[in-house]
Amino acid sequence: MSSQSIIISASPHIHSDRTSKKLMYDVIIALVPAFLVSLYVFGISAFFVTAIAVISCIIFEYLIQTFLLKTTVTIGDGSALLTGILLAFNLPSNLPIWMIIVGSLVAIGVAKMSFGGLGFNIFNPALVGRVFLLISFPVQMTMWPNPVENSIKIADAVTGATPLGIIKEGLMFGETMTEITSKLPSYFDMFFGLIGGSVGEMSAFALLLGGIYLLVRRVISWHIPISMLGSIALITGIFWLVSPEQYANPLIHILTGGALLGAFFMATDLVTSPMTKKGMIVFAIGIGIITAVIRLFGAYPEGVSFAILIMNAFVPLINSNFKPKRFGAKIKSKIL
Repeated sequence: MSSQSIIISASPHIHSDRTSKKLMYDVIIALVPAFLVSLYVFGISAFFVTAIAVISCIIFEYLIQTFLLKTTVTIGDGSALLTGILLAFNLPSNLPIWMIIVGSLVAIGVAKMSFGGLGFNIFNPALVGRVFLLISFPVQMTMWPNPVENSIKIADAVTGATPLGIIKEGLMFGETMTEITSKLPSYFDMFFGLIGGSVGEMSAFALLLGGIYLLVRRVISWHIPISMLGSIALITGIFWLVSPEQYANPLIHILTGGALLGAFFMATDLVTSPMTKKGMIVFAIGIGIITAVIRLFGAYPEGVSFAILIMNAFVPLINSNFKPKRFGAKIKSKIL
């Protein structure tokens, strides 16, 4: 009597001819438009931040797998490369080099490898690194360089607030939205990314191009991006309709901050998001609600990173309550 082995592997569990490596590089390709905009807006500083984050993440993963875990080195699968890019996209382009390296160590060493590597982590590694830096170094993490006039020079020390930061600061000092709106960039600048912010979060146009690419390639489905952005727009829209002089309109909330970057590239992570379509919708609505609450009533002008990490923790619970039908299960039929 022969015995058969049952192999239990880590998520994602997808019946497809596409490997995890191919999926990773599809996401990297989708991030290229946003990266090109960051080079145009912030100059070579954006390249340096991205390069340092990518190299640090790859090196840390190699060292941890080789000398601590003593397992097979998997830096060729593209996951460390993607983590480095996403971490850089969530950082200011003038962040000190040593802070970028620390953030990379936390992202790879704490959020990913301490759980066992790709497929076992429960939190998005890049966001863990970003939130760690934000909490540890709030001043440096909220000094946003203004767009440079010449894209080949390094962004200097001239800094300004993001649109959401301008809104939060103005409301704190008792200004109305009419007064605050006069200080905001135009919708054209917000859409194309000619504003201050993290390296890869500014250009709604570039992020939408990348998101459409992922949808066409079927790397992601519409459930998380649409549900997340829709819930943010709905909640902020209700408050704006009730009191337009106290709350920003929903279009500003969608175009600025990390809403689009989070919706298409962070919340859709195959490892840290739910398995079923219904679960994805619940997950994304939760992110949208938490993001809106933080933006409207919290101390931080932005809330996407915190919202995604909080909902990452609920993914096992969501999966347990939205299980797909088992193969071979009996289905009761109704007799008409």
